[in-house]
Amino acid sequence: MTFTRALVRPPASTFADGLTTAGLGSPDLPLALAQHEAYVKALEGCGLSVTRLPADDRFPDSTFVEDTAVLARGLAVLCRPGAPSRAGEVEAIRTALESFFPSPVAIEAPGTVDGGDVCEAGDHVFVGISERTNEAGARQLAAHLATRGLGTTLVDVRGIPGLLHLKSGIAWLGERTLALARPFAGRPEFAGWDVLDVPAGEEYAANAVLVNGRVLLASGYPRFETALRALGLRTVAFDMSEFRKLDGGLSCLSLRF
Repeated sequence: MTFTRALVRPPASTFADGLTTAGLGSPDLPLALAQHEAYVKALEGCGLSVTRLPADDRFPDSTFVEDTAVLARGLAVLCRPGAPSRAGEVEAIRTALESFFPSPVAIEAPGTVDGGDVCEAGDHVFVGISERTNEAGARQLAAHLATRGLGTTLVDVRGIPGLLHLKSGIAWLGERTLALARPFAGRPEFAGWDVLDVPAGEEYAANAVLVNGRVLLASGYPRFETALRALGLRTVAFDMSEFRKLDGGLSCLSLRF
């Protein structure tokens, strides 16, 4: 799966007012902006043409653009975020998406879907049932993806400490290989897949992104990065400290297609 483009939005001036359960303190906005810029440069270094949307002060969580849409095989599915305060973010990004996807479809009530609960793994997609994505939304999404030949497996992540979204604990590494955080060990949904265990204490690093042969990941998790390199994968690591304070992960910061 080759990506050619990405959409990003920098943290807003209201970023510190975003939703969080992390308990890691208030983010430093200048540092968050610098970390975001490093992330964008990494995407460009992977060969992507990056569209930089303006900061949107109306929505403190708006830098986490991945939650607003699911993009797969020329299809754009506009999400319906599970947190009411984020509802307006979808309309805010619709225009940008329509430049590339003229006929997007949308998740309808009572369904809810956050893009962070959607892990595309080649011809298959794992969709998390979480506090933000409900079963009605997941089944709507599965029906949309089926029109593009993609199969879907639902994974219930509710009640797992530290996992806001499915992709807080899983990453696709190409072919039939998944990186899985410890809470997913032995889960039947991943039977038949090759699994790279994320070391205990390095679970945050599970939110990695495979982009054109490179794996982008948070820095500071040396055992996981070493394991990735042992698989022959090239890694690009950078600091995500300020986004982690708002429950954000690396994949959340872009829509890649």
